[in-house]
This record gives sequence, C-alpha cells and structure tokens, in this order.
Amino acid sequence: MLSALFESQLTSRHLDFAARALGVEKRGFYSIGSAGHEGNAVLAEATRTTDPALLHYRSGAFFVHRCRRVPGLDPIRDVLLGVVAAAAEPMAGGRHKVFGRAEAAIIPQTSTIASHLPRAVGLAFALNRPGAQPEWPTDSVVLCTFGDASANHSTATGAISTAVHTAYQGIPLPILFVCEDNGIGLSVPTPPGWIAAAYGTRPGLRWFEADGTDLPAALDTARTAVDWVRDHRSPAFLRLRTVRLLGHAGSDVESAYRSPAELAADAARDPLLATARLLAARGIDVLAAHDRVHAAVTKAAGSVRAEPGLSAAAEIVAPLAPAHPDEVRAAVERAHRRPDATHRPPGAALRPPGEPSAPAGQPLTLAGAINHVLAEALAADPTVLVFGEDVARKGGVYGVTKNLRTRFGPRRVFDTLLDEQSVLGTALGAALAGLLPVPEIQYLAYLHNAADQLRGEAATLPFFSRGRYRNGMVVRIAGYGYQRGFGGHFHNDNAVAALRDIPGLVLASPARADDAAALLRTCLAAARVDGRVCLFLEPIALYHTRDLHEPGDEGWLGAPGGEHVPIGSARAYGDGADLTLVCFANTVPMCLRVARRLAADGIDAGVLDLRWLAPLPVTDLLRAARATGRVLVADETRRSGGVSESVLTALIDGGFTGRMARVTSADSFVPLGPAAAHVLLNEAAIEAAARALLRR
Repeated sequence: MLSALFESQLTSRHLDFAARALGVEKRGFYSIGSAGHEGNAVLAEATRTTDPALLHYRSGAFFVHRCRRVPGLDPIRDVLLGVVAAAAEPMAGGRHKVFGRAEAAIIPQTSTIASHLPRAVGLAFALNRPGAQPEWPTDSVVLCTFGDASANHSTATGAISTAVHTAYQGIPLPILFVCEDNGIGLSVPTPPGWIAAAYGTRPGLRWFEADGTDLPAALDTARTAVDWVRDHRSPAFLRLRTVRLLGHAGSDVESAYRSPAELAADAARDPLLATARLLAARGIDVLAAHDRVHAAVTKAAGSVRAEPGLSAAAEIVAPLAPAHPDEVRAAVERAHRRPDATHRPPGAALRPPGEPSAPAGQPLTLAGAINHVLAEALAADPTVLVFGEDVARKGGVYGVTKNLRTRFGPRRVFDTLLDEQSVLGTALGAALAGLLPVPEIQYLAYLHNAADQLRGEAATLPFFSRGRYRNGMVVRIAGYGYQRGFGGHFHNDNAVAALRDIPGLVLASPARADDAAALLRTCLAAARVDGRVCLFLEPIALYHTRDLHEPGDEGWLGAPGGEHVPIGSARAYGDGADLTLVCFANTVPMCLRVARRLAADGIDAGVLDLRWLAPLPVTDLLRAARATGRVLVADETRRSGGVSESVLTALIDGGFTGRMARVTSADSFVPLGPAAAHVLLNEAAIEAAARALLRR
C-alpha cells in the first residue's frame, strides 16, 4: 500500500516538473503545481472510487491515485494533455487544465478560490433527497479539498456554516472538508494554528488533523474521518498539514518574500523524502521507483507535445449552450398534458386548504401564474425542488410560492438560511444529483454577492467538462423597480448587465401572466433537456397587477394556457406602421398605454415585448423594426450597461438602417420613496421620446 501511494506521490511531483518544462518550451500553459501536497494521496486511498470529489488545484496526487484505482485510466496523460491545452484532454477538452474524470467520480473544478464549496455542500445535501438520481451510490461521502487561504473566503465560511446548519436540523449531509494547509496563500502567510482555531472546536463539525508528510498516520486519520462521515452522514473537517514547494506557480519567485530559513524548513518536510525514508527502511528500492515514474512521465510529455488544441470558436463554445428546441417543446407539451400536472385548475395552488378551487381557465395575475406552473411542475416531476429564503412557510414575500409547501411537503419545498451563495450552491449540487432545482433569490440586489456561483460555477461546469456534467436549474429572481410603498435600492434593483454577459445563461423576463407561465415551462424544460441554467427575472411591481388602462378593466390578467414559447422569441402587440416600441418587463404595460395614446392622434405604434433578455430575440426584433422603419427602445434598466445597448447593437449588426432611439432609467441606484420617480423611466418620457423620434 505504501509503495503504491509513493508511486502516486512521485507521479504528481514529476507531472509538476514536466508542466514547467513544457512551459519553458512554450508548449505548456499551466504551472500551478501540487509539490509539497502529495500527502493528499491518502484521501484517494481512504475513499471509494465512487465517492464524488471536488478538488483543490493542488490535489494532484489525489487525482493520480484515484485514477490509478480505476482500470483503464491514464492520469499521467490526462494531466499533461490538460497542461498543453490539447483538445484530446478527456475532461475539459483543452478549455482549461482541470482535475476531473467522470469514471473516477472527480467533478472538474477550476482555480477560482473556494467557489466549489457551496456546490459540494449542495451535492451532499441532495444525495439522499426524494427524487434524486445521482450517478454515485447514496451512501457516498462527498470529498471537498481546498487550501488554508481559501478557508478564509466568504464562500468557504458560508458553505461550511450551511453544512453545519443543515446537519444541526438532523438532515443528512455527508461531506468531508479537507483543508490542505501549507501555511501560505500566494505570498501571505496563514497565522500558525489559525485553521485549528477557526474550525477545530466548532459545534456540529467533527474535527480531524493529520500531517501530510507522515503517510501511514495520515492514511489512518483519513480513513477514520471518511468512515465517520459515512456512518454519521454529517460533516467533518480534516486539516491536512502540508508544505508548498516550488512556489505558487511557475512564475513565482518565493525568495522575494520568504526567508532562506523558511524555504529550508519547508524543503526539510518534503513529503516525498519522508515516504522514501519509510520505504527504504523496509528495503524498497525507491530510486528504481523514481526512475520508473520519471521515465513514464517523460515519455508522456513527449507524446503530448504535438497534440492539437482547439481550433475554432464554434468548437470551443459548443458545450455552453446546447439547444434541442424540438425536444424542449415536446417536454413542455408532455408536462402540461400530464393528468397529474393538471388535475387542479389554474389558481388552486393560491388558495388555502378548504377554500374552493378557482374555475378552470380563470385569469390569473403574474404571481398567480408562476405559482400555478410551479405547482404543476412539482406535481408532474418528482425531481423538482423549490427553495429559498421565506419561500416555504411564508409562501414568499409576495405570496408567489403560497401553499406549495402545504401541498408538496417540506422535502420538496423548503426554506433556506439567508445566504445567497449557499442557496445557489444547493441548486448546483442538487442538479448534479439529478434533481431539477428551482431556487429563489428574494431580490435581484441580493444576487450580486453570489454572482460567481452562476458565473464561475454554474456556467463553467459544462464548459470545463465538455458537457459531461450539467447543472440545469431555473433561478427565480424578483427584481426591477417601481414598487410602491416599499423599496429603496435593495428592493428595487435594475442591474442586469452582470447577468446578461455570462456565456450560456438563459435570461427570461416575463411581463404578464400568460407569458410568465409559458416562459417558466420553457425554462424548466430547457433545464431538464439541455441542462441549461435559466434565470427567471420577475418584475415585482407587476406581481399583483390586474388592470392595464383603467381601474377594473383586468386587462393585465391572463390564463396560464399551454402554448409553448421558444427561447429567444418575442411577443408582438399589433403590427405597427409608424413606430415600433421595444420593451420588456415593467415597460410593456407602459408602452401599451403609450401606444394607445399615440393611436388617438393617428399614430400606429406596434409594441414588441422582448421576453428573453439572453439570448435576445434578434429575428423578431429585426422583423418588427423593418416593418415600421423606426424603433424606440424603452429600457427600465440603467443607461450605461442597460439592455437597450445590446438591442440597438443587434439592430445595427442585423443591417437595420432605419431610425433608432432609446430612453432609459438614470445611471443611479434606486432611492427610497417618491424620489425613485426621478431616476426610473416613466410613461411620459417614453411618449415624449416616441413623438420626438417620429419628428426626426
């Protein structure tokens, strides 16, 4: 056993050397190594090859040893193919150097600091949930490794807090956090004893500690820790003491910030030398092992030099946005027609138990339509989970998820702690386990501190796994401005630019009930069929709006019928002959009212509701623009970075030569109270801009 571990340690070290040599030759592109951390090989020996692992970028020896335990895998070639960014690399296909192999239950991670911890917690949470269909045994232990510097990141502390909070409630959460503590992050030292002080006595988090340079003792501790987590289905924390050799990466000159004495002390604790001494004392020829591994790595390095990389943009982006629209349409139609999905009429989910159901086909508000489709999805698909802050007992701040917990139970509809990173992490892990998560972010402004869970984790997983791993989900986000009697910036946020530029994400933004139902069904189907990450941006001010033109006209209600709305298709109100008003969300009813007033003056204005902000409905947009030759974009988001910038760009790129203008909200946060009216776009401004454009 010790000899096999030593060979994995040697292999990892020689892979580090080879990566740097390839870099010198301008053939290698990644040099963050695992030198000094090779004691993590014991984790691969202590766990099963079917225990899902989400790894630190210095867990090279783990990767080597885990893969060596799976017949047919070649970790040496895999790592080197990643270093040279070869298209033949089996996990990321040359898009990044990752430690990932589905056959070895290693889920690829990048070097984003600690961003994988929320997903790891979510996966541990989801393994035993009803409806889960994980590709790993349900008695698995989720292994999550990270560095001592990462342990201070808010993402790490939030994820660990979520794990403890969840287990405290008696919910199974079998995860082993492993901090590979080398005492330094880049050039900043970690205070001695800090990791033990921060995590060693935390209630609900079982503590283990081992020296990664003492392989037999570390293996015993790792086995004890893994067995404890497997038996208790609760989180534990293993501090694995390591050293960092060869600097942070190939370009790092440690002597610029570390003393000769510090460097010598680390060199004296080289884990390979420690293991070699143990083996030599047992009569094992460690030099022969070294030479054998060196030769194997050298040979593999020579063979990957000529491997071609990715050669075209289409090839690179292929995993980002898989699209099977016919299958998505079929999934929507199947779900809507299933008897168990439609056994209650629209509106029934909004009524407390004991009250009569609404008549079939009764028009609903936007909030009611969303509630209806969520209930429909929960009834039809046992893999659907609905969760977030206040979504269960309270039924949501605005009642959108009212009665869903009562109907479908607390294991399908549940409240989370107040941490958006962990809300999204739960969704990321649940999706890996075969569930279809529908997390709610209570307000758009609350999303921004957790945006990396979308950008750095959700969107990149299929990219860095060639689509082998997906995390389809529908993230409901209450947003935009115009709330009356309640607000300020954190409840009225119109910043969507940071979401629209994330590759592969779908961003839906319905304005009315029937569209909300149709778009939500499409998003659910796209998440299931194509693994798409869909953001469903809901205009708070329209949740309970009933009227359009006059009080009591109920012109903004709609029935959640079964019509399918494909991703990237707009909705036209009238053909228009003189002007096209392009809008979305809150500006849709505004533009419809403006169009009515213009019509009274003989001006024929068509209204185009984009409905999808990413991808934009470019074909429908160009068709509507060419029909009138004049386009006014009414954009409730900010002038800088707002949606209208992309709309006008799409028109120009599409060859539209007519007149264009835009009117937007101000480049400002939304203030409290009546002052908001001075910075948010209003109907008067839209109408004035429309008339000005017609005069040009």
